[in-house]
Amino acid sequence: MTDLLRNPVKNYDWGSRTAIATLAGRPSPAELPEAEMWFGTHPSGSSSVLRRGTWHSLAETVAADPVAELGQETVERFGSRLPYLLKLIAVDLPLSLQVHPSQEQAREGFARGTYVDPFPKPELICALTPFTALAGFRPPREAAALIGGLGVAELEPVVAPLAAGDASAALRALVEWPKDGRAALVAAITRAASAAGGPDNELVVRLAGIHPEDPACLAPLFLRRHELRPGEALFLGAGVLHCYLSGFGVEIMGGSDNVLRAGLTGKPMDVEELLRVTDPSVPALRIEPVGNLYRTPVPEFRLGTAVPGSGLTLEGGVPRILLCTEGEIETGGHTLRPGESAFVPAAHGPVEVRGPGTVFWAEPGIG
Repeated sequence: MTDLLRNPVKNYDWGSRTAIATLAGRPSPAELPEAEMWFGTHPSGSSSVLRRGTWHSLAETVAADPVAELGQETVERFGSRLPYLLKLIAVDLPLSLQVHPSQEQAREGFARGTYVDPFPKPELICALTPFTALAGFRPPREAAALIGGLGVAELEPVVAPLAAGDASAALRALVEWPKDGRAALVAAITRAASAAGGPDNELVVRLAGIHPEDPACLAPLFLRRHELRPGEALFLGAGVLHCYLSGFGVEIMGGSDNVLRAGLTGKPMDVEELLRVTDPSVPALRIEPVGNLYRTPVPEFRLGTAVPGSGLTLEGGVPRILLCTEGEIETGGHTLRPGESAFVPAAHGPVEVRGPGTVFWAEPGIG
C-alpha cells in the first residue's frame, strides 16, 4: 500500500491566493497568500502520513525505521533523512535574488556557524503554467552593454568591471552600494529603463517599483531571463544566482534551508559568503525529460511525470512521493485528486499507478 500524505502550506507574502487553492479544489481566493505546499520531511514543515487510520509526522516515521522507509542504499548515501523536498510553488511577486552553496561549502560553512544545515540545496522547477525566472549570469560584456546603455553615469562602478569580464566585482559593487545613495540611484535607473523600454527594462522598472532602494533591480540586465512553458524544467545548481518572478510549478530540491541573498529583500545579506559561493560561470540548465524522468546532475533527486493511463509501474527500493496535479490517478488502493499525494516507502516494492490524470513523483537521483 502507498500511504496518503497531508502537507503544510507556507503563507509567504510573494505567494498566490488562487493557484494552489484552485488546484486543490479549495475556496479561491484563499484568505492568505499561499506560496508553497511542502511534501517531505523537512524540519520546517514535515508532511503527515496516514498509517493504520492515524496521522503521524512523516519525519518521525522515517526516523523510527529509516531502512524500511528510505531503503538501505538511500541511508548509506544520505543518512537517515529524505534527501529531497518536493513542492508546489506559486509565485505572484518576485522572490529575493539568491544563491545556494555546494555540498562542500555547506558542510564547511555549517561547521563555522554560517549555515543552518550541512547540506546543499540544488533546485529543479517544472512549470505547470508559464513561469518566468532570472537565473545565471549573462556574458559580462553583454551585461555591460545593457546596463551601460541606460546612460546612468553613476553605474560606472558596475559597468566597468563587467566590460573587463569581471561579473563578481560588478555584483560586489551592487550589493555594497552606499545606503544613502540607493534611492536616488534606483530612481535614475527607473527613469532610464522606462525610456528605453523592452521586456528586460520593463522588468527592471517592475522590480524597482517593489524595491525602490535596491540596485539589484538591475538583475534582469545582468542575469539571463528564462520563460518556461508548461512541462519545461530549469535546474539551478550550486553557485547559480537566481530569482523566480512569476508562475506556478512543481519544484524539487535538496532537503536544505541554506540560502544566501543578494538583494530584492529586506532580509540580512552576508556579502562575503555570497561572493564566495556565487559562480558567474555556472549556467542554469534546461532539463529535457528522458522518458518520464527529469534527470539532474545531482544525486539528491530526480523528478518524474506521466499520464499513466492504463498503467505505469515504478520500481521499488527507493522512497518516493507521488503528487497528482490534474484529473485523478489510482495507486496503492487510493484515488489521488489534484493537490493530493502519497508516500511510497522503499520497502513497499514496485508501485502501480493508473488513471487519466497527471502524476509527478520525486525520488533520489542516481549516485
